[in-house]
Amino acid sequence: MLCIWWEDWPLRRPDASLDRPCVVATREVVAANQLAKEAGIVIGMQRRAAEAMCPGGLVLDQDVGAELARFEPAVQIVESLVPKVEVAASGLLYVEISGALQYYGGEENLVELIGKELDIIGGSLPRLGVANGPFAARRAAAVVGPGEVYAVLDDARFLADVDVEALSNRDLVATFRWLGITTLGALSALPRPTVVSRFGDVGLEAHRLASGEDRTARIRPLPVDVSVEDRYEEPIELLERAGFAARSAASKLVVALREQGSATHRLEVEAEAADGTVRTRVWRSADPFTEEMLAERVWWQMRAWIENGGVAGGLVRLRLSPADISGEGRQLGFLEDTVATIEAERALARVQAIVGHDRVLGARPRGGRDPGERVSWHRWGEPPESEEPQAPWPGALPSPSPALIPPDRQHLEIEWDGGQPVRVRLRSRWEPVLNWAGPWRRSGRWWTGQETVDRYQLVTSAGALLCEVQEGRAYLVGVYD
Repeated sequence: MLCIWWEDWPLRRPDASLDRPCVVATREVVAANQLAKEAGIVIGMQRRAAEAMCPGGLVLDQDVGAELARFEPAVQIVESLVPKVEVAASGLLYVEISGALQYYGGEENLVELIGKELDIIGGSLPRLGVANGPFAARRAAAVVGPGEVYAVLDDARFLADVDVEALSNRDLVATFRWLGITTLGALSALPRPTVVSRFGDVGLEAHRLASGEDRTARIRPLPVDVSVEDRYEEPIELLERAGFAARSAASKLVVALREQGSATHRLEVEAEAADGTVRTRVWRSADPFTEEMLAERVWWQMRAWIENGGVAGGLVRLRLSPADISGEGRQLGFLEDTVATIEAERALARVQAIVGHDRVLGARPRGGRDPGERVSWHRWGEPPESEEPQAPWPGALPSPSPALIPPDRQHLEIEWDGGQPVRVRLRSRWEPVLNWAGPWRRSGRWWTGQETVDRYQLVTSAGALLCEVQEGRAYLVGVYD
C-alpha cells in the first residue's frame, strides 16, 4: 500500500498568506504554514489556542468541497498510472500497488514515476509511505519530508514505537494514557480478549491497527464517462431553440445512465459561446435526477445565461457531465412532505440559476460568543460543515439570540442617567427604555486590534434591541423578535 500525503493541501487556496502565519481550521487546526509552525502551532490544537498563540496570524475556515475540487486533478494523475486509488481526504491518497510493481519494475521505479507526474501540479511535493496497510503507510509518510519516501518492511515492528496519539478516537487515546499505555507496541502486547471486554468494538479496531492487522484500501470505481456533448453548426441564439437543445441533451444523458442502471445526484452544465467563452454551473439534488428534472435545470441555466448576455454570439456547444452516480435513491421519512420538499428545491434551484451558485445559501446553528457567530452559512445544495452548536462558550450572551443581525454595526443614540439607559433615538423620535439588562463585557481579540465593548439589552415600546457601547459611543448590533 502506498500513501501519498500533502500536509499543506488545505493551504492551497488563493486567500492563504505566504508572508505571515496562516492556518486553516474548523474547531481545530487542520493545516498550518511554516511561519505558523515556528510560532508553536501544531495540527490538531484548538482554534482558540492557535489564535491566542499567534495573534498576528491569519485563520481561514476550512472549505472541504473546494479542497476536494482542487484535489481531483492530482487523483486523476495517480489513477492514470495505477487505477486502484482510495481518496481518504483532500491531500491524502492510498494506492494499492501490489499489481503495479511487476509492471513498473519495482517500488522504486513506481514511486519515482508517481512523484515525477505529480510534480506538474506545482507546490510542495507529497510525502510517500509504503507498507502492507493504509494505517502503517500513513504513519510512514509522516516520518519523512516532502518528496521523500519511507518503505516499511514489518508493519507491527514499525508501529511498536508509534505514539497512541495516532489512533483517531480521542477519548480512547486519553484512557490509554491514563492507564499508562503510551505506544502502539504496548497496546498490541495486551491480550486482545481483555481489550475487547473493556473497550468493545473500538478497542478491537485499535488493537488490530496496533498489531499491524490493517484493512484494505477502499478503492473508488473507475469513472465511466457517460457525459453528453452536442455541437451546433449554427449558433443557437433563440430561447426556444435553447430549450429544445436542453431537453434533447438531458434525454440522451438519462438514456445513457439507464443503460448502466444508475442515476446522478450532481450535474455539471457546460456551455460554449460563439466567441469562445465557456461557462459552467453545477447542480445538486438529494434525490436522483429524473429526465424532467434534468431538462428543467439545464433549461433554467441556459435561459439565465442567454438573458444576461453570457452566451455572446449564440450557443455552439452544450455538455452535460454527471457525477455522484448511484443506483440508490433517498430514504424518506414516514411523515415527510415529499411534494412540498421537491417544490421548494425546484424554486431554490431556479433562483440559483438566475442569481448565481454562491448567492443562494443555507444556514445551520453553531457555537459562538456573538450572535453573528452562531450561524454558519454554506452554499445551497452542498453539505454543511459538521459543527457542534451546544459546545460551552464562556462569555456568550444569554439566550435567546436576536432575530435580526445587521451586516455592519449601526450608530445608535442613547441617553443615559447615572449610568442607566433611559431613552433611545429611533429615527426621528425618542423612545423611553422600559427595561434593560447588562452590561456584559466582551474582551476583544486584542492581538487583532479588537477593542473591549459592553453589551446591553434594551426594551422599548417599539421592540427589543441589542447594543454595544465602545468608548462612549453606542451601536445597534441586533434586533429581537
